[in-house]
Amino acid sequence: MTDASQSPVTTTGPLIHESDAIRVAVNGVNTSVAAGRGASVAPASPDGPVSHRRLVDRRWFVVVGGALIPVALLLAWQFVSTSGLVPVSMLPSPEMVWLAAVDLAQRGLLGLYVAISTQRVFIGFAIGAVFGLAVGAVVGLSRLGDILLSPTLGAIRAVPSLAWVPLLILWFGIGEDSKIILIAIGAFFPVFTIVAAALRHVDRHLLEAGRAFGLRGIRLFAAVQLPAVVPSVISALRLALAQAWLFLVAAELIASSMGLGFLLLDSGQNGRIDRIFLAIILLAVLGKLTDSLVGLFERWAVRKWA
Repeated sequence: MTDASQSPVTTTGPLIHESDAIRVAVNGVNTSVAAGRGASVAPASPDGPVSHRRLVDRRWFVVVGGALIPVALLLAWQFVSTSGLVPVSMLPSPEMVWLAAVDLAQRGLLGLYVAISTQRVFIGFAIGAVFGLAVGAVVGLSRLGDILLSPTLGAIRAVPSLAWVPLLILWFGIGEDSKIILIAIGAFFPVFTIVAAALRHVDRHLLEAGRAFGLRGIRLFAAVQLPAVVPSVISALRLALAQAWLFLVAAELIASSMGLGFLLLDSGQNGRIDRIFLAIILLAVLGKLTDSLVGLFERWAVRKWA
């Protein structure tokens, strides 16, 4: 029996139809690789697809289960702060935090701070992710690029975020540029690291199948390597977005007068612990919401390319 890469092609048109033939070959290789590694595949039910879904796969259970711990923490917080176990100067009640949010919103500051911080994160994340994808592709696809770039970037990656602040102020001043560049630095390294590693470890059987169908260069990358690393790329983007929110606070320490990082710093200097808790909660909520947006993009990308 001959495999797909050895069977003769007897079409009168081009050698292959790339969009169909390479998928067949890659799927065949994936199946053989999984079998060779001892992967077990559940036998199909003779009565057709199983109609019963597990409880953990039901949407309502996912929503309720995900809300259990936050609700429990909120109740515990309410009990501890109102029972006198911890003074309100150290742990404000949820009501105090809510009133602080209402006060800032009525003065038109809360929405402004949220919008400015979100804008900085998105711009910095986009810049860092684009450069991370480009440099990660060079390092992952080129042995020479790996040799030249990996040692230097590995050393720069170890520099703490706050160490960049005085240098960026000196180079770019205290305007928006220095803040966005710092956030971009934070977003760059997760994308670069994960994409480079994923491309270096694409299964050789997949590459051989693509080359057997005459794919080289950018065509091989688009048809074989990119679909193979799509899940890793999305994971890198999610991690980079979380890192961008982490670097936001450091970025807004650069002589900022607006934003959630500024709210944290100003509240700490004025002893407004209720606003400190508010800023922390807002950062957590915004981080989760933006991560969910990337999760929606992940579902679409996996269906389209992976």
